[in-house]
Amino acid sequence: MDIQDCIRFANENPVCFLATCEQGAPRVRCMGFWFADSNGFYFQSGTSKELIRQILINPAVEVCFYKPSGMIGESLRVSGEAEFIDDAELKKKVINDRPFLKSFGLDYDSPQLVIFRISRGKAHFWNMKSNFTPKEFIRFGENL
Repeated sequence: MDIQDCIRFANENPVCFLATCEQGAPRVRCMGFWFADSNGFYFQSGTSKELIRQILINPAVEVCFYKPSGMIGESLRVSGEAEFIDDAELKKKVINDRPFLKSFGLDYDSPQLVIFRISRGKAHFWNMKSNFTPKEFIRFGENL
């Protein structure tokens, strides 16, 4: 497996669980993932969310994408550091891709609209077949 398998899996299974850390304690929330490509795994949120403050203090994150199948299913975990992206074209894309954001009063030029991504880190797949085997990490991004 390689990073293209990770990108495909994340895009096909956009409901995910993102973990951050706050004052040494883990914080996990279910999210609707935006998209992945060769530049990373992209998320969108708003400045009113605790998530954004947590990432500003500690950018280390991990996300778990899950594909239900049978009794157990399969998951992909991706870990790295979140980086904020301030790009007008990406903000226009997120508004096009997610028109429901306008119902929250957000538009591409809203300062409350936040885009972040995990552009380098490591990922691994899990399923019941691989349950007792050592993890095989897929490293992605620059300098890895």
